[in-house]
Amino acid sequence: MKSITATNVLNVFNGTCNFGTVIGAFLSDTYLGRYKTLGIASVSSFLGMLILTLTAAFPKLHPVDCGSASSCADPSPWQLAFLFSSFTLMVIGASGIRPCNLAFGADQFNPNTESGKRGINSFFNWYFFTYTFAMMVSLTIIVYVQASINWAIGLGIPTFLMFLSCAFFFVGTRMYVVVSPQGSPLTSVVQTLVVAFKKRNLELPEEPRISLFNHFPSDSINSKLAYTHQLRCLNKGAILTPEDEIMSDGSAVNPWSLRSVQQIEEIKCVIKVIPIWFSGVIYFIGFTQSQTYPVFQAIQTDRRFGSDNFKIPAASYNVFMMMSLSIWIPIYDRVLVPLLRKMTRKEGGITMLQRMGVGIVLGMLSMLLSGVVENHRRTLAITRPTLGVVPHKGDVSSMSGNLLIPQLAVAGLAEAFFVIGLVEFFYKQFPENMRSFGGSFMFLGAAMASYLSSFLISIVHKVTQKGENSNWLAEDLNMGKLDNFYYLVAVLQVVNLGYFLVVAKWYKYKTGEEGSSVDVTKEKIDSRNLVV
Repeated sequence: MKSITATNVLNVFNGTCNFGTVIGAFLSDTYLGRYKTLGIASVSSFLGMLILTLTAAFPKLHPVDCGSASSCADPSPWQLAFLFSSFTLMVIGASGIRPCNLAFGADQFNPNTESGKRGINSFFNWYFFTYTFAMMVSLTIIVYVQASINWAIGLGIPTFLMFLSCAFFFVGTRMYVVVSPQGSPLTSVVQTLVVAFKKRNLELPEEPRISLFNHFPSDSINSKLAYTHQLRCLNKGAILTPEDEIMSDGSAVNPWSLRSVQQIEEIKCVIKVIPIWFSGVIYFIGFTQSQTYPVFQAIQTDRRFGSDNFKIPAASYNVFMMMSLSIWIPIYDRVLVPLLRKMTRKEGGITMLQRMGVGIVLGMLSMLLSGVVENHRRTLAITRPTLGVVPHKGDVSSMSGNLLIPQLAVAGLAEAFFVIGLVEFFYKQFPENMRSFGGSFMFLGAAMASYLSSFLISIVHKVTQKGENSNWLAEDLNMGKLDNFYYLVAVLQVVNLGYFLVVAKWYKYKTGEEGSSVDVTKEKIDSRNLVV
């Protein structure tokens, strides 16, 4: 498969996996709760990985090895069906695990104590630290076993680890704080929009904080939110009219004709994050390039390491991105945040949006650095003696693969700032009963970025085509202009930075009534919504 085709297939597959998180989040917040969703998804992931391992272990489940032949036999329909069944199960698993695991972990902290607040802030950092460390092991040890020893063993190791993960998860069941779902949050969103539209011609009272309908149910797991003036058109949904009826408990008889200030403010929380989310989509377009094209660059560079001519696998170069993130997170969490906390008196040292802004700047610098390095690599390949030829690719540049490390390290730092900040932002700014949806928002953005990245690559490939094998993203990078593509993405990130600064200045963080905490108390969860 050609590299551009493989890149597009990877982007589309990842995008499809990430879109599934919306379904997983809906089932979690509406019917199952995060604990059950995680349990079902974990088992599904294990079964999918087990089937995938079997396709490599048994010869009848995969095509005959073609060795050095120029063409290979296609898999049979039933072999493809067996393979795709594993993909289906893994997609189901990812759809449930990705939106729920962070939210479920953060649910275990009490947000109304100082230790709990700091615990939540550190939890997001250390979650990504452990996740990245696991990915580093996967890209080094597991890739080496798969490429040099045996594919069945290489797939069997993570399958066994997934089995252990499932076992440990269920062993800890009695220790978890498990919040039960409170019905479809999407229904509440639609009701608020419908009622606001119905009452669009009414005038808001002079004292809306006092005059608008403001019922707050005592059994709600959500924190009580303060009235805000942003998106004032939605506030009309809380205007009481003679036709509106109130039940004995203070709630509206017909939720399709009257909404409370609380319900409206909860929907505002969701709507207000959408502009920030869109900026994340643009960021992920650049992040996607940092994960794919450096591998193709590494294939056509000098990857020798040490005196024994050991070659670093091209796919393992992404580990340097993860390594920089893993090194930076403990420094940031244990050294920088306490210092910033003393200077700014903010719980996280800097705000979530400030952290994301730093990530966008670093992502832009990563693209610029990638372009400079690629230009140097191609120049050496054209003007200096090469180190051989890669089949179906081209000449190997004499540039050391180590020069790819700085661009990957900067990309890892960008991820540490932007992605972790974005996940924390969605968790804290979404209503408590929609936090699984908040978790899916990041993956939905990554999915959109995968599709947009695939579209961008296809457009650049077509527009820059000069002859059969010459374009910016040519199969042989020495015949292309990959550096120009990196610069194009860098320009896109500059535009994104300007857009982000505008929407970040407009954004107002979620606040509780009269400045109270925006997080529901742990005691409230324990007493009313604990599932054993």
